[in-house]
Amino acid sequence: MNNMEEELWNFIDGNCTPEEQKAISSLIENDAAVGAKYRELLSLNATFAQMDLDEPPMAFTYNVMEAIRTENAQVPLKAAVNKRIIRGIAIFFTLTLAILLVLVVSSVKWSGQSLPASLTAHFKMPDISAGQTKVIVQAFVFFDVMLGLYLFDAYLRRKRSARDTKIL
Repeated sequence: MNNMEEELWNFIDGNCTPEEQKAISSLIENDAAVGAKYRELLSLNATFAQMDLDEPPMAFTYNVMEAIRTENAQVPLKAAVNKRIIRGIAIFFTLTLAILLVLVVSSVKWSGQSLPASLTAHFKMPDISAGQTKVIVQAFVFFDVMLGLYLFDAYLRRKRSARDTKIL
C-alpha cells in the first residue's frame, strides 16, 4: 500500500504523466479502498495548505553564526597543534643529522700526509701526543654532558611551569 500512497501523492501534486493520471483516476473510481485513501490524503493536503508556516526570527541566522564564531574563538590555537607530531619530526631530523655527522667524520682521512705539498707548506697539522688526545676527548665529553644536563634541566623546568599553570 506504500507504493499506492506515493502514486496517490504524485496524483494529488500533479506529478504524474497523463497515462498515469488516467490509470489512477480509474482506480480511485473502481476500488473503494483506494478511493477512501485518496479522500484521506486529499483532506490531509488541504489541512497542510491551511497551516501557517512558522518563520524563524530575523536575527536567527546572525545569532547562529555568532554562536559558531564564539565557539571557534574559544578553542586556543595551541590545542590544534599536536605536540607528539612536532617531537617526532624533531627526533627524525636530530637522528638524521647525527647519522650524517657520523658518516662525515668516519669518512675523513685523519693523517696529515695525504695533504698536497703546496698546502702542507702553508698549513701544519698540530702535533698531538697520546696524552693530549685523551685530555681533549675528556674535555669534549665533559662539555657535551654539561650541555645535555643544562638542556634537560631547562626542559623539566618548562614542563613543571606548564603543569603549575594548568593547576591554577
